[in-house]
Amino acid sequence: MHLRAGAVTPRRLVGIVASVLLYTLAGVAAFLLWPTSLGGCTTLTIVSGHSMEPTYYTGDLVVARCAKASVGDVIVYQPKELGGARIIHRITGGDATTGWVMQGDNNKAADPFNPAGSEVLGVAKLYLPKVGLVARGLTSPYVWGSFILIAIGLFIWPRQDDDDESETVGAAATGSATAMADDDAVTSPADVPVLDESADDEPVDNHVGTAVPTWVPDNVPDSVRAPARGPR
Repeated sequence: MHLRAGAVTPRRLVGIVASVLLYTLAGVAAFLLWPTSLGGCTTLTIVSGHSMEPTYYTGDLVVARCAKASVGDVIVYQPKELGGARIIHRITGGDATTGWVMQGDNNKAADPFNPAGSEVLGVAKLYLPKVGLVARGLTSPYVWGSFILIAIGLFIWPRQDDDDESETVGAAATGSATAMADDDAVTSPADVPVLDESADDEPVDNHVGTAVPTWVPDNVPDSVRAPARGPR
């Protein structure tokens, strides 16, 4: 059976479906976990300290998402005065226009900062206890950049099934060419017999093979019975 170039085989179809599922899952994960440092809407914060106990403990991973904040929510904010440091505390008052009043669950006084606008990175949605050290690498732009490069490499790297199909199609084409060459060899003019015209130049003896009667009457002379042969 000859395979047409570009034909979709069951093996290749399975590979395509698996690739689509892989890239879909990667896209969903990227959408949900893409950090705000790279323009996303997810902030992963590793708790350090005791200000939010018993809600959060040191080493807990808090996942915050972009959302409208209100009094009572735990938010992650980044005050300009701290040069990029993050604080995860609870809103106890204020508003989004004039600034929120923040305080840790284990603190007796409010924070000296009143975040508003872009200083609020997200509202806490869930947390994973004691996995902060493992998740610390996920917040690094270098790690995300590596993931992107790996995904691009997997996308453009040729798959083995494509190579196998190319070899199969090439072998089929070679076999067809060989068969055509064999057919040409069968009908080659070299195999057709050629008459030797030189035979016409040789003298022909008209008496050779002349039929002689097997019964001759007794009164027929001997010269007639066996005519002499000679030059004509």
